[in-house]
Amino acid sequence: MDGHGTDPGRKAKGSRLRRLLFGPPRDLGDRQVFHRLSVVAFLAWVGLGADGLSSSAYGPEEAFRTLGDHTYLAIPLAALMAVTVFVISACYSRIIERFPHGGGGYVVASALLGEKAGVLSGTALLIDYVLTITISIAAAGDALFSLLPGHAAWKLPVEIVLIAFLTAINIRGVKESILALLPVFLLFLLTHAILVAGGILSHGDALPGVARDLHADAREGHAALGVGGLLLLLLHAYSLGGGTYTGIEAVSNGIPIMREPRVLTAKRTMRYMALSLALTAAGLTVCYLLCGIRPLPGKTFNAVLADDVASRLSLGHSFVVLTLFAEGALLVVAAQAGFLDGPRVLANMASDAWVPRQFAALSERLTTRNGIVLMGVAALVALLYTGGDVRQIVVMYSINVFLTFSLSMLGMTRWLLGERRASRPWRRQFALFAFGLAFCVTILVVTVLEKFLEGGWITLVATLAVLCICFLVRRHYRAVNHRMQELYRSLSSIPRVREGSPGPADPSKHAAAVLVGGYTGLGIHTTLAAFRAFPGQFKSVVFVSVGVIDSGAFKDEAAVEKIRDRTETELRKYVELMHGQGIPASYRMGVGTDVVSLLESLCLLVASEFDKVTFFAGQLIFRNERWYHRILHNETAFSVQRRLQLEGQTMVILPARVGA
Repeated sequence: MDGHGTDPGRKAKGSRLRRLLFGPPRDLGDRQVFHRLSVVAFLAWVGLGADGLSSSAYGPEEAFRTLGDHTYLAIPLAALMAVTVFVISACYSRIIERFPHGGGGYVVASALLGEKAGVLSGTALLIDYVLTITISIAAAGDALFSLLPGHAAWKLPVEIVLIAFLTAINIRGVKESILALLPVFLLFLLTHAILVAGGILSHGDALPGVARDLHADAREGHAALGVGGLLLLLLHAYSLGGGTYTGIEAVSNGIPIMREPRVLTAKRTMRYMALSLALTAAGLTVCYLLCGIRPLPGKTFNAVLADDVASRLSLGHSFVVLTLFAEGALLVVAAQAGFLDGPRVLANMASDAWVPRQFAALSERLTTRNGIVLMGVAALVALLYTGGDVRQIVVMYSINVFLTFSLSMLGMTRWLLGERRASRPWRRQFALFAFGLAFCVTILVVTVLEKFLEGGWITLVATLAVLCICFLVRRHYRAVNHRMQELYRSLSSIPRVREGSPGPADPSKHAAAVLVGGYTGLGIHTTLAAFRAFPGQFKSVVFVSVGVIDSGAFKDEAAVEKIRDRTETELRKYVELMHGQGIPASYRMGVGTDVVSLLESLCLLVASEFDKVTFFAGQLIFRNERWYHRILHNETAFSVQRRLQLEGQTMVILPARVGA
């Protein structure tokens, strides 16, 4: 039995606890709520750009490690890193112009390459954003525990707590979660600007000698490996450092949270991200070379570099502590991208029926709570599976990132070919995306081939498994929709037995209250079945409906009014249908995110207006019930029935059988 209403004190305490953790409900009647939830370019840079900027904590290190003894290649490697950042960022700025409503790789691939490529990109993105959270938190642990090498046993428990914390604050809402983490982002910028500038300037007098040594080392490398060997080594290091570029797409996914004009805000955010990431990643790589950084047990390269710079510039240990704290904290901020964009990709896929539709639902805080919780739980599983090993996670992470990048670049290249013109702007854009595609495919192929047995296979298997689930979910929804369309066609042409309105309902006589969604076969079937089951019993009917605010509808200030108008239009069709049968009819409606609570309130309002009322709702019933049906289809009717029964009201659930 449902506990709602059985213990008012417990219910009130639970409500207060939820408000404390997640904040009070948003007021949908406030037309400024959309403005208050959106963020300007600077805050978007904090919430989304932090994902790209924080990758400088592990991407350049992995690339520099791969060079081995051939560290003289760090200079061309740093230049190639910066060029790649600017090329991919420029490509995504063009994608933002082409797709101004956001959606990132999933929307781009779906629109330009077809729905199968779209679901592949979406699946890759989902796993990517799970691993965004995982690698960011794991790398944060590495940075912070570089200061506490004797307490490494606490690293994994602390990382688990951090993921749980981020899950909670993201349920509160986007802007609150970004503002709470703004100070650490600014601290990272300050400390790492000092780190890079100090690492380079502290070697100012020695640069001529360093240049001569590098030239000599390069000649020895050329003699040993040849030009081809050096290029292959550079390509190898460049590709395995692909984690450096993994956060760039986050901005194009996060356009819906941008302040108007969204396209300009998003492009400005992309410029902030590109410039900061290129300077930081390339600068750190050069500093590793100049300072002769080598791996030390229990310390990241940036920790070793911070020690070196602090000693050279007499900054003291406090600078090292601040730098590593800022880096670890920024990595925590970077995990935001997984919580911001992962649920949004899920919501887009839910709207297209690739995943359960509950993932498009919004909570009372107007966040995609189901998606946020899923991201948090999946990230915890990945963290526990890998033990927080950044080097393993970055391989798993990079593969799906560059799969999505490649599909987006391919889609735009194909579109430009189809829309080609003789003008120079078209040729420049085509060249840009062709370069971007070449960079992304190269990194993807090399990473898969080189790291297949070191975690790459796990990513590929997980992506394939989720992809298969998506196709099964889509097939199920299509079968059910086909059955519902058949039901609607069979009921939509009911002949009228009376013209005009039969007059108002008599509240003293028995009324039927039917809970409906849109004007569908299920709603018509439920209404007619109620009158057939109780012939002559009901003298009027009241239709009750809630216009649902989900992530697909939550677009702008006019969204609530649009949903209200659409819901009212659908209800009037039901009223007209019953008037045609000579039965007085009316409707009650609301708009919100918590469907069950709103329906309960509306039903109790109807019960207060009519002396005798029986409530009805339809529910899809499957001939062969399976465990997954409750995941794919909501249980709203049963939830409302339990609540109304506790209030002493009668509610009957009428089945609509489907063969799927």
